[in-house]
Amino acid sequence: MTSYWCETALLPTGLARNLLVTTADGRITSIEPDAAPGDAQILNGLVLPGLANCHSHAFHRALRGRTQTGRGTFWTWREQMYAVAAALTPDTYYDLAKAVYGEMLLAGITAVGEFHYLHHAPGGQRYDDPNAMGLALIAAARDVGIRITLLDTCYIAGGIDEPVNEVQQRFSDGDATAWAARVAQLSGNDDVVIGAAAHSVRGVPQDQLGAVASAFPDVPLHIHLSEQVAENAACLKAYGRTPAQVLDEAGFLSGRTSAVHATHLTEVDVGLLGSSATYSCFCPTTERDLADGIGPSVQLRDAGSPLTLGSDSHAVVDLFEEMRAVELNERLASQERGHWSAPELLKAATTDGHRSIGFTDAGAIEVGARADLVAVHLDTVRTAGTGGGLETAVFAASAADVSDVVVSGSHLVANGKHIRLDVPAQLTKSIEAVTR
Repeated sequence: MTSYWCETALLPTGLARNLLVTTADGRITSIEPDAAPGDAQILNGLVLPGLANCHSHAFHRALRGRTQTGRGTFWTWREQMYAVAAALTPDTYYDLAKAVYGEMLLAGITAVGEFHYLHHAPGGQRYDDPNAMGLALIAAARDVGIRITLLDTCYIAGGIDEPVNEVQQRFSDGDATAWAARVAQLSGNDDVVIGAAAHSVRGVPQDQLGAVASAFPDVPLHIHLSEQVAENAACLKAYGRTPAQVLDEAGFLSGRTSAVHATHLTEVDVGLLGSSATYSCFCPTTERDLADGIGPSVQLRDAGSPLTLGSDSHAVVDLFEEMRAVELNERLASQERGHWSAPELLKAATTDGHRSIGFTDAGAIEVGARADLVAVHLDTVRTAGTGGGLETAVFAASAADVSDVVVSGSHLVANGKHIRLDVPAQLTKSIEAVTR
């Protein structure tokens, strides 16, 4: 049993002060308000539930600072991404993912949805264990202390009516049946969810999307949706339908599905996502880095599609920045303020985010929930004088203001440092190994 005293904490009922939170076996067992610290571990500042990063490609972290030179497009960025993908092995991917997940923990992220499509060896050759790359990601998450949903991704085409290219051979199982057979060999546990994904309507042909959707009917199901205008145009040309309409006809949209990006949607598309209660996972820092565009977050919310957040390519790993970017992007697009409140954005980053990746008992500070606590400094140059409320967290703070992180009752980040890992050194070493 471990107890934490929180100076100010966000409960489901709102902010409360001087809370004694007692944990056992990874869960919150009691919350005592207006309590003295006693011998509890002290968490000063504003304490939030753990944050959920719902869309990650761990190996993309090696691109930060490298794809910013010159001008280029999404497609030239993709070529640089392929170069990193071609260099990875299970061992180097473990090292890189461990560092990236360590960076996430430092940012207050306690669970990650890893959109995993780098399955095989170069040329598409199978490792002795066909899930060696996925198991490396799971091991990295376990060893650094973050929970993971491995969204094992079906990726079998290089584009609509196009074969996979040389690098994409590493991504492909050949067809949806072979993909499902490989994924069925994976197993989760209390801290690991095995989910499913289709890369996109570009990466999975229309006639196989239904097989992906039905293969594992009780797990989280994710897909990239309408990230690029070119994707929509190709889909319309090939199928006479938008990507969202293709997914709807394939039975892909539902309350367990997350549509990642959902940037270029028609009114009909918005209605399809909303009426099916499909999550819309926005990744604003990546979407602006790749010049994707600004998605219709308000229309989706109003239609019934819950918002979640991801750091995607890890141009930035900062869920506070992702939260406020949703509102700030709406301001730019509409020339009006006040679309998303701080509580709404925190719900996307906590409760709804965890639900969308299969951790339905996380994302809230309440008895019975997973004991995840994130303390945010209120006296830094960014947060000092801001009032210390939820608006401080969403509209002023950054990942650099996270002081302490508790995951399932274990105090893994203290005073801004991971207790098990020198994260900056691990990032440097692991990135150099795959980019030199």
